Amino acid sequence: MTRIAVNEGYGRSAESNGSILRNVVLQKRRCRTYPARCRTRKTELITVYRVKRFVELLGICIVAGVWMTEMSAEAEASSPANETHTNWTRGTFSDPKFFPLAVWLQSPANAARYRAAGINTFVALWKGPTEEQLKALKSAGMKVICEQNDFALRHRDDDTIIGWMHGDEPDNAQSLGEGKGWGLAVLPKKIQEDYGRIKAADPTRPVLLNLGQGVAWDGWYGRGTRSRHPEDYPEYVKGSDIVSFDIYPVVHDSPEVAGKLWLVAEGVQRLLQWSGGKKLVWNCLECTHIGNPERKATPQQVRAAAWMSLIHGSRGLIYFVHQFKPNFRAAALLDDSELLEAVTKLNQQITDLAPALNSPTITNGISVKSSNQEVPVAAMVKELEGAAYVFAVGMREGSTTASFALKGIKGKRTVEVLRENRTIEARDGAFEDRFAAWEVHLYRVEPELNNYQ
Repeated sequence: MTRIAVNEGYGRSAESNGSILRNVVLQKRRCRTYPARCRTRKTELITVYRVKRFVELLGICIVAGVWMTEMSAEAEASSPANETHTNWTRGTFSDPKFFPLAVWLQSPANAARYRAAGINTFVALWKGPTEEQLKALKSAGMKVICEQNDFALRHRDDDTIIGWMHGDEPDNAQSLGEGKGWGLAVLPKKIQEDYGRIKAADPTRPVLLNLGQGVAWDGWYGRGTRSRHPEDYPEYVKGSDIVSFDIYPVVHDSPEVAGKLWLVAEGVQRLLQWSGGKKLVWNCLECTHIGNPERKATPQQVRAAAWMSLIHGSRGLIYFVHQFKPNFRAAALLDDSELLEAVTKLNQQITDLAPALNSPTITNGISVKSSNQEVPVAAMVKELEGAAYVFAVGMREGSTTASFALKGIKGKRTVEVLRENRTIEARDGAFEDRFAAWEVHLYRVEPELNNYQ
């Protein structure tokens, strides 16, 4: 896989992205759902019939209440210790309607175009932030996570800045300069020291640390002398509030990684484990050729990788949109009408589902059996205002039928398949659905209170 590493200085304005950014990046070359409405009605208890109807309705409400209580208890018991964002008084992390959908190292001159595609955050700015960059992002309604430079510290009251960041991929061997080869990885102790310095200067915002593909692939040789040393990572994550990583299986040139989209989910899981559930975990997604002119993620693969990430615990997505081969394009996604449309639709759905995604996950809330053992199906359950949301994705490139058993659901229910204009009948929480290769299905299940009108 072509290594795509961006210089620790981050992003730059539009005028210089074409030449200086290309030189720096090529130098390193590293390859990176609806609130429920529990309807109530005023019932006049005039006749015995209506009294009976009232008792029936009350019984349904009790059953629904038990279901909601069970799910809420599961969520409370299983929710990881990731609520530290309540201490971040700057930014939008406490807003349940905000789900981070970011783009990596892009020119603020394109901020309005990315905002139209559903992106809400820039991560990294070339030699910034600067006054010009911050002004352009603010004008587009875009948030930013950036380096904590002198200019940024003078603008700590600006809510456009929602977080700080370390230099990119410190776990990889670091460039010694153009044509001078590679040195050692940045030691975890240094990252922890830098984290302390950044937090001391501004404790009101989180600090993001983006790591390389060694998070998901122990065989990644780009770590130099620290290759095959995964024990480094629990120490790295201590130097962050938000920890992210990048691996791009579609364009990867190693047989150990190529085509294995599930490695994205495995990386997310490893970061959650290494952090003890005490850090927010984000991850990067591929959506261009990057360094492989023969392959590029399809819209279905991008959507699958995104939902694999979310289902396995990611709390933010960062799109990597650069292309280096067959030619260099810093904002290749904006030039790809098919993928741009797909990413825009994906972002819109994730944004619509943000209140559910930001709610606690119901651990052990669902079980799934796949008719094809070669194609496991992963699923996650969320509960929001009485509705159960089930998000599911096929984890391999093949078709299967998934049998779901949703805990706490009694009787017959109608399961809405979101944005597919169809429903499925569930009995006692059990229902089935068909999955094609890399297919995602998103479901909503509500108590059947509205049967009584």
